[in-house]
Amino acid sequence: PICSQLRNTLHTKIKELGFPVHNGGIYLCIEGPQFSTKAESHIYRSWEVDVIGMTNLQEAKLAREAEICYSTIALVTDFDCWKEDDDNLSIEMIIDNLHKNAENVKKIIREAIPEIIKSKRNCSCCSALENAIITRNDLIPDKIKEDLNIIIGKYIKG
Repeated sequence: PICSQLRNTLHTKIKELGFPVHNGGIYLCIEGPQFSTKAESHIYRSWEVDVIGMTNLQEAKLAREAEICYSTIALVTDFDCWKEDDDNLSIEMIIDNLHKNAENVKKIIREAIPEIIKSKRNCSCCSALENAIITRNDLIPDKIKEDLNIIIGKYIKG
């Protein structure tokens, strides 16, 4: 549930800033914090997964349910244990990469926000729930309607 409009805006801005970037890919969310075993790493590669992370899934689903445009900026800290020539990779190096990535993403967001604000939403995110509510309106308790009004108010009456 990634907003292609937001993803493309971010992709353009990241390219302009000169960072290496790929537009799209397959993201696998694993439970963390943990590193993959060598066997898991080979399985993920056989699935043609591009990025493995420990966040993103919950945020993406919740954003879709709230009709919020969402995109991931997945910054790589390491190549997992499949890469044989990375034997010297240490947790310190990964944490150092993490800190560098945090600084880079701050630059990206600072530059991208003005572009995102001025762009008109013409994606499907703002109507993602249009056909999602299958409960008859008269069966939805008033308290639920009130609590969720900000999200589903345009789809339910009364």
